Amino acid sequence: MRLVTSEQRCKETKMSMWEPGVKKRVLYAGTGDVVDYQEGTKAVFHYETCKLDEPPTVLDDSRSQEKPMELIFGKKFKLEIWEKCLMSMRVGEVAEFVCEPRVVAQYPIVAKSLRDIRQGKQERPRHCCGMASDNSLGYADLDELVRQPQPLAFIIELLKVEKKGEYSQEAWQMTPEEKKAALPRLQEEGNNLYRLKQFHQAADKYAEALGCIEQLLIREKPGDEEWVGLDSRKVPLLLNYSQCKLILGDYYPVIEHTTAVINRDEGNVKAYFRRGKAHAAVWNEREAQADFSKVLELDPTLKGAVRKELKLLEDRIKSTEKEEWGKLKGKNVFG
Repeated sequence: MRLVTSEQRCKETKMSMWEPGVKKRVLYAGTGDVVDYQEGTKAVFHYETCKLDEPPTVLDDSRSQEKPMELIFGKKFKLEIWEKCLMSMRVGEVAEFVCEPRVVAQYPIVAKSLRDIRQGKQERPRHCCGMASDNSLGYADLDELVRQPQPLAFIIELLKVEKKGEYSQEAWQMTPEEKKAALPRLQEEGNNLYRLKQFHQAADKYAEALGCIEQLLIREKPGDEEWVGLDSRKVPLLLNYSQCKLILGDYYPVIEHTTAVINRDEGNVKAYFRRGKAHAAVWNEREAQADFSKVLELDPTLKGAVRKELKLLEDRIKSTEKEEWGKLKGKNVFG
């Protein structure tokens, strides 16, 4: 998918050598001056990566993702040419950059990290480096680029530029002190979003806070007072995140994260109850019954709520068995 319309394309300029190994062509002029990118400046942009075959093979297109690409200057982003491209652009500009193979040698590794993030395979990049242990990136088209380097074209649309202090930093952008200071704010923002029934956004806030804690824990010695204090702060965040995922019908993360809570606090009733509901939703009958039994052991006043959940599970099982029996009869498998 191209980033410009045919009407906009009529405003193209000629392709010109702009950086050694790179040719630039402006497809749609932006407004204002070229941005002065000081350290900490954030650029928000869409990009499309293509091979130079005919018709062009599109490798990646940020418009197919939930949100545009964001790049923080001064964080040693692995694909240096993207920073240079952005530094030549005005807000609103759309430009095409055709790059020689040596300029884009790191693209397969960066693309792997960005794809993995989009598919939920990893957290935000610690600025995109490293290959899989078997020397495969896990994507056939990227493996081909590693084996046979070739020129690539980037079509970039610069949407917005924000100076440091004008945007909320994500965990990977913060100093340890900033991460600690952000924890209560992120939790409160998540709670407010939850009250507004914006469960996806609330889960993202809780996940961001958990990411801050994980990165802080790396700096501490397991078992030390600071480590224990930080680790204990994960419990309410894990419970809140699990509740959002439960409402959204994403049950396996609920099982995973409530189990993490139980490993820290064996008497946590909320964790057992939410895990029991998630087990029931994915037909783990024995596990659900075990968790609900534990809930009753810890808090007998929840007998009514547990009975309701067990009745729902029983009704679902009976309904499914009846449906399957009807299918078997319809196939006349008994003669």
